[in-house]
Amino acid sequence: MSVASLLKKGGVFMIPKTMKAVILTAPTQAEQVTLTECPVPQVRPGWVLVKVHAFGMNHSEQILRLSEIRADYIQKPIIPGIECVGEIADASDSHFQNGQKVVALMGGMGRSFHGSYAEYALLPVHHVFGVTSDLAWEQLAAIPETYFTAWGSLFECLNLKPSDTLLVRGGTCALGYAAIQIAKALGCNVIATTHKESKLHLLDGADTAVLDTGKLDGTFFGVTKALELVGPKTFYDTLRCVEKGGIVCNTGILGGIYGLNGFDPIKYIPNGVYLTGFHSNWPTQDVINHILAFLAEHHLTPCLGKSFAFPEIRDACIALDTGTVNGKIVVTM
Repeated sequence: MSVASLLKKGGVFMIPKTMKAVILTAPTQAEQVTLTECPVPQVRPGWVLVKVHAFGMNHSEQILRLSEIRADYIQKPIIPGIECVGEIADASDSHFQNGQKVVALMGGMGRSFHGSYAEYALLPVHHVFGVTSDLAWEQLAAIPETYFTAWGSLFECLNLKPSDTLLVRGGTCALGYAAIQIAKALGCNVIATTHKESKLHLLDGADTAVLDTGKLDGTFFGVTKALELVGPKTFYDTLRCVEKGGIVCNTGILGGIYGLNGFDPIKYIPNGVYLTGFHSNWPTQDVINHILAFLAEHHLTPCLGKSFAFPEIRDACIALDTGTVNGKIVVTM
């Protein structure tokens, strides 16, 4: 739907009373996901109403839907979704203008308050960011959470430089593809791994693709930075894969192990190796601007695996849970 069709005389959005959304109250298998008619959120000070045009899907939403929904800190019923792209439908008391193109991510979306699996989302102004982009909605939707996490991991945590050799452990996921793309555009030598031999060809963006057997220590040399996306399952081994003075950033939990029991930093972190981690809950307008400028400067197309229409949300969730899509899953309105 175009901005013009949303506007009425006087420049005020014609916002419907109801919308379609995914609403969760308990653990829900992908096959059980449905759309429900519910009221469009009422705007309040400090929040803006966004007309959602598309949203990316994330592993954290799968965790929420299958198990985390049981937690007391999840505000139930909840509309999931930690990111979206769209237009301001009601700017409330913010600095935004109605019709302005925006992206939004994190800050409690889809957990502390309703998220993006809906036609409209009421979002706190401090986690909504204006963008100027000619990308199609589905391409723009592949950027916010994935590229912000890749960007923060590579630059804020790993201090990545063109001279670095970067190991991306768990490269065949949306975040892995984005990290490889950014690092190669920067000029780095990139080694990427996958635990499935059938997916090695998907790592053709890297300089070297490696089959991950669970033990990579001693497989290659000269790694100065490592992005750990598998998580605690391979964490100790990754620490031994980098050279002295190297940095490991733990960002992902693809291995399904979320914590380390009995972690002994003195024993498990090699001498002279540095360990950090990235949490994507604090995006800023400046960083969003830098990401979009970097993509434009290097003529990079966001890594999009597959796009689904909103009425196909059940199929999109099945694709997310089964891992049948190589790359970012995006849902468009």
